Amino acid sequence: MADRQNRIENNGRILRNELEQLITFFEQGLDYSVMVYEFWNAKDILGHITFWHESFAKNISDLGKGNKPNPLKGSLSEVNKQSVETTKNESIENLIERLKNAQDTIEAFIFDDKINMIPYKKGSRDYSKTEHLEVVSNHIHKHLKDIRKIYGKTHEQS
Repeated sequence: MADRQNRIENNGRILRNELEQLITFFEQGLDYSVMVYEFWNAKDILGHITFWHESFAKNISDLGKGNKPNPLKGSLSEVNKQSVETTKNESIENLIERLKNAQDTIEAFIFDDKINMIPYKKGSRDYSKTEHLEVVSNHIHKHLKDIRKIYGKTHEQS
């Protein structure tokens, strides 16, 4: 049990670090309309990450409160498209605030012993807390690495 708790704590630290780096990048006041992928600019990526982080927060919060989670529906490409479309008109500041709020919710429930498996998306398998934290950290890390490559930043990259 202590080992599992340590893995959750460690993966939570890694996630917080990735989020801090992402937020720091988006607080620089740069032009975030620079295209990073064929159809997404840097701001779109922030919206995409925020959308998914809020989904994680909602699912873990529902479980912690004894409610049935309602994970995102649709193919991964449909949900990813939705993630950008629904956040496109938000300001950078608002997206950062939403991201921080989602993280606070995740941290409030991540050590809840009632929660074992967390849904990711309808049609996908559920993940343990440790796995979910790892998947989210890796997701943010990949996007941040791609953003930095385009923006020519040389911050810590692994």
